[in-house]
Amino acid sequence: MLKTLSLAVAMTLSATGAAAAELTLEFPEVGGGGQVSIAVFDNGEGWLRRTRPVWAETRAVGAGPIRVTRDLPPGAYAVMAYHDRNANGRLDTLPVGLPTEAYGFSNNSRGLFGPPAWRQAAFQLTGSGARQLIRLR
Repeated sequence: MLKTLSLAVAMTLSATGAAAAELTLEFPEVGGGGQVSIAVFDNGEGWLRRTRPVWAETRAVGAGPIRVTRDLPPGAYAVMAYHDRNANGRLDTLPVGLPTEAYGFSNNSRGLFGPPAWRQAAFQLTGSGARQLIRLR
């Protein structure tokens, strides 16, 4: 089964002509327990609606920074993440909608009222890979 899956992935990549590139996400200075929830998007429409990320992952917070690596096809991507301190699976907010847990975006971009625009957070994943250092604040 694993051989079949590996062969199918290799055939898909060769058919599209896209080789996988390594995307590394680093979150320094995360402390206080809980977990970090990460979502990676490959287009502005999904970004705006916060639906259908190409990759989503949750990592437990331990001692030291969090580093996550994933192979993706080269292209444009943007990342949003938050520190779910109480591990309830959502970004906690005040009644007026202001977040009470730390959050961040690729390019360390910030929006005025809500997430930054796609063009502010988007970056290129090239064949040689990309690294994003995202500060959750």
